[in-house]
Amino acid sequence: MLRQAFRRSFSTTTTVRTLSANNTPSLTVPLSYTKYPASQEDHSIHNAPLIVCHGLFGSKQNWRSLGRGMSSRLRRDVYTLDMRNHGESPHAELHTYDAMANDLIAFMEKHKIENPILLGHSMGGKVVMTTALQHPHLVKKLVVVDIAPFSLPLSNDFASYIDAMRTIDQANVKKQSEADQLLQQIEPDMGIRMFLLTNLKRQPDGHYKFRIPYDILGKALGNMGDFTNIASTVSYPGPTQFIAGGKSNYCKPLKQYPDQVKAMFPNYRLDVVEGAGHWVHAENPDVFMKYLIDFVGQKD
Repeated sequence: MLRQAFRRSFSTTTTVRTLSANNTPSLTVPLSYTKYPASQEDHSIHNAPLIVCHGLFGSKQNWRSLGRGMSSRLRRDVYTLDMRNHGESPHAELHTYDAMANDLIAFMEKHKIENPILLGHSMGGKVVMTTALQHPHLVKKLVVVDIAPFSLPLSNDFASYIDAMRTIDQANVKKQSEADQLLQQIEPDMGIRMFLLTNLKRQPDGHYKFRIPYDILGKALGNMGDFTNIASTVSYPGPTQFIAGGKSNYCKPLKQYPDQVKAMFPNYRLDVVEGAGHWVHAENPDVFMKYLIDFVGQKD
């Protein structure tokens, strides 16, 4: 599945009020982010800000170009986040959708962001759906990129990538090309390898190491295919857009089970980018942006 599919910073953990569906205490981490502010002229419109959540093994870095473009073309502030255990955000043993939804709510509270539009890709898509289902009054609109609101098993490729990262770290490589050579042994697709290697960072001693805690993420893989257990009992009534790649496996359940999708997101639409895979926003950013502008609009 993954082979077809892939194509400011804090360091502490803090406790905030309980926001999970089952009202159990939760620790949140302060998320690293980049803000792409609207122009001074556009700020006078007071459009709802847009918050972007990336997918597994991704980071806010992947959304740098689109972040600027969305801010300009949608005429609003755009925040791209590093989810827990990714990018420059803190690491935490618990890596679940409830935990990441709580992080997102805490981020909104800390930065006084009210009624935003939430956009999430893949893992991030399940984070924003979880947030909207648990706290529908806090979300103005929802954009879900190439993931369905169902429990689906992850490909074994994810575990292979975890093993490869561990092997590369143990090899103490001094060049990214050396890491790429090791990664080629399990992944022939250059695009996937380059994506994974965005997590490889040069250390003070000259060696390259992965910045993500792959052991923590490896333990969490069994839960990443799941979806919130409250989905059968609650719904998000706000405007919802699913943008899917026509060649992506994640597009199929959205087409096959529209009634189940509608039960959770009664005000939803599905836009398909034909010819694109899981990384629809990277593979065809022009069509992706066209659909996004049509849904979000340039003035609230």
